[in-house]
Amino acid sequence: MITARQVKTFIVGRAKDALAPEARRHMVLAAFLAWIGLGADGLSSANYGPEEAFVALGAHGHLALYIAVATALTVFLIALAYNQVIELFPSGGGGYKVATVLIGPYAGLVGGAALIVDYVLTIAISIASGVDALFSLLPLDYQAAKLPVELAVTVVLLVLNLRGVKEPLRILIPIFLGFVISHGALIVYGIAVHAPLVPALAPSTLAETRSLAGDIGWLAVVSLLLRAYSLGGGTYTGIEAVSNNVNILKEPRVQTGRLTMFYMALSLSFMAGGLLLLYLLWGTRPQPGQTLNAVVFAQILHALAPDAVHFCRVALLVVLVFAAAILFVAANTGFLGGPAVLANMAADRWVPHQFSNLSNRLVTQNGIILMGAAAIATLLATAGQVSMLVVLYSINVFITFTLCLLGLCIYWARRHDPTRPRFGRLALAVIAFVVAAGILGVTIVEKFTEGGWLTLMVTSGVIVLGIVIQRHYAYTARELDAERQAEDRDRLRSRPADRGLHGRALARHRHAHAAVAAPAVPQSVPQFRVRQRRRDRFRKLPRRGDAEPPAQGSRTHAQPLCRLLPAARPAGDRVPGLWPRRGRRAHQAGRRGDRALSQQRVLRLEADLPARDLVRAPAPQRHRADHAAGAAQARHPDGHPADERVRALRRAATTAGRPAGRRTTSGPAC
Repeated sequence: MITARQVKTFIVGRAKDALAPEARRHMVLAAFLAWIGLGADGLSSANYGPEEAFVALGAHGHLALYIAVATALTVFLIALAYNQVIELFPSGGGGYKVATVLIGPYAGLVGGAALIVDYVLTIAISIASGVDALFSLLPLDYQAAKLPVELAVTVVLLVLNLRGVKEPLRILIPIFLGFVISHGALIVYGIAVHAPLVPALAPSTLAETRSLAGDIGWLAVVSLLLRAYSLGGGTYTGIEAVSNNVNILKEPRVQTGRLTMFYMALSLSFMAGGLLLLYLLWGTRPQPGQTLNAVVFAQILHALAPDAVHFCRVALLVVLVFAAAILFVAANTGFLGGPAVLANMAADRWVPHQFSNLSNRLVTQNGIILMGAAAIATLLATAGQVSMLVVLYSINVFITFTLCLLGLCIYWARRHDPTRPRFGRLALAVIAFVVAAGILGVTIVEKFTEGGWLTLMVTSGVIVLGIVIQRHYAYTARELDAERQAEDRDRLRSRPADRGLHGRALARHRHAHAAVAAPAVPQSVPQFRVRQRRRDRFRKLPRRGDAEPPAQGSRTHAQPLCRLLPAARPAGDRVPGLWPRRGRRAHQAGRRGDRALSQQRVLRLEADLPARDLVRAPAPQRHRADHAAGAAQARHPDGHPADERVRALRRAATTAGRPAGRRTTSGPAC
């Protein structure tokens, strides 16, 4: 009979060895390779950002020249501002970290919530745009199948990420360079064909703008430009990827990061501005069932080889396949960046601690599942319409941009260092902040009734949920501290004998038990590092009546820890048993939120470990305190509870294999 575990292993894969060298392999990228590895998300936005801006102009396509120039300048402005983030956070600083450090924890919560929704929308809009590019090659009769294909692609990416599959450079380089070369060649050729019209483009655009302003007024013209400019805000996504991943850049990291940012800004401004110029020069208009890029590229290929119909079809197929491939790679960044943000927020207790756990495939499984499920729900709610997804996307992108740039403004305004001039950097940060905040405000006002309210509501819901979770953890911590202090006072008041020789022997025995347990944890894996603030939970031996496991487990990474222990210990060595500290009030079964927010994996140790790995704690060496404890037992023939616990521990230490029946007071073996 096929079990659920076998099905999971078939889908996700077998457990990985966290101690294997390849599990901790760290790549260091030069600027060119970093541009390829980190630029897919930014360049992929050229497939939908310029199109949405041009379509928003409607019949006034001549205004696209202003949008093209403004888009290129905005890309460089944001890139220059994010160079300051690279300088201030050389180990990597995403939107959550920058807002938390430079502004405050609640600003970090807002930025983190916007980033989570942003990464969900990255997955949804990239997959929807990639499928649109592929379906541009098919007749209109196949358009009804787009949404099922989008959902299928999302599920495939979800499973691949659960298996721990990441796009290596040997796969990413052909996709990235193929996209850049194919699109760049068509843009250059398309502009070169209409080169005689380029010198007269600016004067004619100015004349048409004056004529339009005479008909509808300058205020309406400016409003139309701002609306189209803000809807093209999806073009600027991915610029922050370099600042988020400075830690993988080659030394010196700051200089490498700046050069990589220059490559990204140059390529993205060329792609976005060039496509807008192509739409204007070739008089491109939207066609049903086709993307605007597919329409203009078909026009250019037909002009290149008017008689070679098959060549034009094959060439267009290759170009659109490269576009879809880079969009799917960009969608995968949502599965990588979203769980990373959740893990950072879990460390600050804004989200449940389970989002910082690694699965046996060494990935943050809970975050990946959440990202995939939310992306599927988003695609179903919007029917995979890129025009609606780009509105939601632009709002959250510029919430993060605005918070980061506001943090830079605050930092440079407060800094007083005569050795380092700050006014130029402050002016750059202020200008970039005003631009980002302006795009955010215009997008919210223009598109509030067309879907903007939805993304604001979802982001606000994530913020409120984070505050509730953080307060729950704060309350639980206070309860645990109060309980420990009360138990310490009661023990000192009711058992004065423990302060004598017998008490010192028992305390030494407890510390020996904890000391043996600590070296079994591989210190090279940060996720499984034993923290000082949690050590007290394991030092206390179980009392009488604690034979049953507690209702809630302690906050340890128990399941992956047990996967590591057989490989971490030497051959023939034994691994001691661990027992979580039992909280009678703070982790009482039935309390609202405990089961969802507290980690349960300690309770599944015996189910996760094979029987041959179940060993008990070795008995510590006898010393004078143990002889004193034995003498105390001789003086108390009826037995003392403390002495009974010592004897029970010694009996359990010499027992090997899985005990039959109920769990004993020695706790689950690990």
